[in-house]
Amino acid sequence: MKKFAWKGLDDAGRTAALARPRQRLAVDLLKGVRAIIDEVRDGGWPSLCNIARRIDGGEPELVAVAPLAREARRSLKPEVLAAIETAAHNIRTFHEASFPAEISVETAPGLRVRKVWRAIDRIGIYVPGGQTPLFSTLLMLAIPARVAGVSEIVAVTPPRPGGGLDRVIALAAEICGIDAIWTVGGAQAIAALAFGAGPIQKVEKICGPGNAWVAEAKRLVSSETGGSAIDMPAGPSELMVIADDTAVARIVAADLLSQAEHDGSAQVLLVTTSERLLGEVEQQLDVQLARLPRQPIARTSLGSARLILVSDLKEAAEIANLYAPEHLSLAVEDAEGLLPCIRNAGAVFAGPLAAETFGDYLAGSSHVLPTDGAARAWGGVSVYTFLKAMSVQSVTPDAARRIAGPASLLARLEALEAHALAADARLERVQ
Repeated sequence: MKKFAWKGLDDAGRTAALARPRQRLAVDLLKGVRAIIDEVRDGGWPSLCNIARRIDGGEPELVAVAPLAREARRSLKPEVLAAIETAAHNIRTFHEASFPAEISVETAPGLRVRKVWRAIDRIGIYVPGGQTPLFSTLLMLAIPARVAGVSEIVAVTPPRPGGGLDRVIALAAEICGIDAIWTVGGAQAIAALAFGAGPIQKVEKICGPGNAWVAEAKRLVSSETGGSAIDMPAGPSELMVIADDTAVARIVAADLLSQAEHDGSAQVLLVTTSERLLGEVEQQLDVQLARLPRQPIARTSLGSARLILVSDLKEAAEIANLYAPEHLSLAVEDAEGLLPCIRNAGAVFAGPLAAETFGDYLAGSSHVLPTDGAARAWGGVSVYTFLKAMSVQSVTPDAARRIAGPASLLARLEALEAHALAADARLERVQ
């Protein structure tokens, strides 16, 4: 962990204080991702299988979820099943209420312009897996996709150690109406979704978070001709906590560690007006870290942690807007008063009771959020992620008589004669 007093830093020092972990942009990582994408795009299914055997430990398999979901329902405690169903209900409720309305505007008498919404035909969702399969991410992606009306979802996730699909992920898939999941992960899974590989069909859009390899693979395939669109840059997790003197050090430390345990490349930051709190949080991090099963991962992440002392909460908000965190916790007495100062964040947790953990599982909004500063221009996954808007224009004869002439003039002003003639033809028709 590194500690900074913001007021004493020059511009270069402030940039360094808010720098993301270097391993996210490691040259070897970039080259490795590029090689995997090229190999899958050019070699198709055989190349995908070769890479999967090397990295995942086995070839991709399409696993039916129903048998595993039944096993999960038999083995999980009733309160755990109820918690999963509660999460699914809350996510569905939020996204159903978020569905956009179609609009129709008469911009001039007889000239009507509408905006209508259509679901994307086929989407791919990436569910982080391996030792900690994130069934919650499947819910956070597939439920808003279903609410949007997406008819075909191709889901991929890394196989469990030793192979196969996690039963709780299978249960989540069944709740979302997904019949089968491909067990393949990493950059190779993203390439297969983007370009198609044997029985894995190409999708129009790829959604979901992942490690640095997955995030870079999404970025690359979205920039290639024929590649898929992506939801957003969504890589290793981030959390910034803004805290004043009323914050409880034990709770702040717990929030920071909740993100640090995700990935060694995750980054957590505390920005506080209280020097006392900063010291107490530092102590609490040591105490709580010792009890974590994923202590080695969290400890690695804390190597990139930042503890920043500021003069006031306005300065803290400016730092948040500069960093644009994936998650932003406002552990302050007047969170609602500070909220208008926040412009750049994937999700905000306002007040000491709004745990980021609640957002991860069951508040309702999706926990798939922009990272690496992308929150300056991107929002998190929502029902809009799986929709596209179309404009529809209709013109009455009277409107055509009025607008054809001005349209022709504007077209000829740009030296586009064919455009002008197309407008003139409408005028001739209604004369």
